[in-house]
Amino acid sequence: MASKLDYEKLGLKVGLEIHQQLDTKHKLFCDCPTKLVDVDRQDEFERRLRPTQSELGEVDIAAFFEWKRGRVYHYESPRTSSCLVETDEEPPHELNREALTIALAIAKALHSNIVDEIHVMRKIVIDGSNTTGFQRTAIISLGGYIEVDGKRYGIQTICLEEDAARKVGEEGKKVRYRLDRLGIPLIEIATSPDIHSPEEAEKVALAIGQLLRLTGKVKRGIGTIRQDLNISIEGGVKTEIKGVQRLDLLPKVIEYEVQRQLKLLEIRDELRKRGVREEDLVYDFIDVTEVFKRTQSKIIRRTIASGGKVLAVKLPGFKGLLGVELQPNRRFGTELADYARFWGGVGGLFHSDELPKYGISKEEVEKVYEKLKADPSKDAFVIIADKEEKAKEALKAVVDRAREALKGIPKETRAANPDGTTRYMRPQPGAARMYPETDIPPVEITEELLKEAEKLVPEPPQQKLKKLIEQHGLSKELAQQVLRSIHLALYEELVEKYRDKVPATVIANTIVSTLKALKGEGVPVENIEEHHIEDTIRVVAEGKASKEAIPEILAYLAKHPEKNAEQAIKELGIKVMSMSEVEKIIDEIVKEMKPLILQRKERAMGPVMGKAMAKLRGKVEGRIVAQIVSKKIKELIESKGEDKQ
Repeated sequence: MASKLDYEKLGLKVGLEIHQQLDTKHKLFCDCPTKLVDVDRQDEFERRLRPTQSELGEVDIAAFFEWKRGRVYHYESPRTSSCLVETDEEPPHELNREALTIALAIAKALHSNIVDEIHVMRKIVIDGSNTTGFQRTAIISLGGYIEVDGKRYGIQTICLEEDAARKVGEEGKKVRYRLDRLGIPLIEIATSPDIHSPEEAEKVALAIGQLLRLTGKVKRGIGTIRQDLNISIEGGVKTEIKGVQRLDLLPKVIEYEVQRQLKLLEIRDELRKRGVREEDLVYDFIDVTEVFKRTQSKIIRRTIASGGKVLAVKLPGFKGLLGVELQPNRRFGTELADYARFWGGVGGLFHSDELPKYGISKEEVEKVYEKLKADPSKDAFVIIADKEEKAKEALKAVVDRAREALKGIPKETRAANPDGTTRYMRPQPGAARMYPETDIPPVEITEELLKEAEKLVPEPPQQKLKKLIEQHGLSKELAQQVLRSIHLALYEELVEKYRDKVPATVIANTIVSTLKALKGEGVPVENIEEHHIEDTIRVVAEGKASKEAIPEILAYLAKHPEKNAEQAIKELGIKVMSMSEVEKIIDEIVKEMKPLILQRKERAMGPVMGKAMAKLRGKVEGRIVAQIVSKKIKELIESKGEDKQ
């Protein structure tokens, strides 16, 4: 369906929010290093967070939502990468000047209007990812643009903020966070809603990411960059989608979200056609536990046995609509279940459009309809089996979401799933979530600061392209691929380190071609991190493996990411041979293929090379093998000629 959509006709508008970690020595508000740790000496503590009223007496709905979930937050505070600032036991230090300078350079590169004075604000976040209950953020600049394929896309704001703590586990209502990531400087670039197709979104995100990488001052690897989306179509409202980690997933997320919104508008129109009104949807929850006393449903049996109840609610006029597919394998009933889980803390729900199923019989469905005094030809129902209070809260959320269906698309924040579909995350935050940070003095933007930033403004992509072609010897096509690669900075580092031993073209092809080819072969290249690539190039530079062995080493590391390149060489039996060993093997092949060589002469080069590389690939460079094979063939032909004389 998505491929047939006319996005222009639908009035699609997309805005991007690119969040990228900066590669600074220290965190944004303290002197801790910006590195993640897995095993470390650490302190641990627990907290609960709650929302507070703004100066106008308002409570942010998103914060209220998180508080309602009643969670306890357990924090791990590694001593080498966090301090009293992260644990909220000490006021934050002054804003990191290095991070500010990088952010100003990026603002300049995006033609954005830098503010005269930086004021840090507090943004309420009580999902546990910040020990303080808020995130510190500061507007650096307003406006600006980035040009992609001849079109300008507006920049709304550029902010500098602290990254959140890292979630490392969840058990029931207890969530575990590690504070090594909390406070790492993060730049947020928000575009105007000037994007009108999924393909455009990917191109703009790629261009912004490329510009960030060209500074040489951003972190690389999984988790260092993420994209959030704001999506709307004609007749709908802006929907926020958080946490798209992969660039290539952006188009699919947009396609699926447009599909979801169109289906929701169709459901709205159908409900209006059926004459369903908001006042028809009421909090009238009926205890139907008796109906399921002898049920074959394991979930319901278990709930009743543990003292829980089965409650049901009627949704008048919703017959057949709960089973409508909004996105692949996600139906309208799935959206109701998302709300039930997050607002009521239940495991899920059953709805009439999917029954009888899951051990629930036709007779039990009929009895529920009777208890609810509902019409099986027109009405739908939802049942939840859990503790009574939890079930009631969950059913309230179901009724609220059903009421929203009468309006069309609810105003909400959603989270991206790995397959490009999305799920309900929380309500959209309101204006009451921001207030001034009183512990950090404002920072005046001086001429000195701007001059420092000017030094970090990245060179234009066309200038970089010229350098890759003229100085590195890359073809135009390969240079363009490197320029678009997320590994651009790594490429430049590797060329700087190993160019004398490994040609720039080999490094470039490893990054843009080898990884793609391995992915096509089904190798889990998502496990390959930049240190694996560098390690592989290093062993080639040190003469421990040939460049032909690179794909084999990387394929091994993708399947064993905990290993290093030298272990891969050992396990794969790859060993660089001495020239005498190579010549001996080629001599044997030439002897074996002597009749063919004498018959075809120089044209036998291909078959001989094929057999030689089958034995020597990864153990010696193909260039060297070709030189020796050519020499041996020539010697054989000449010696045969001499014999005839």
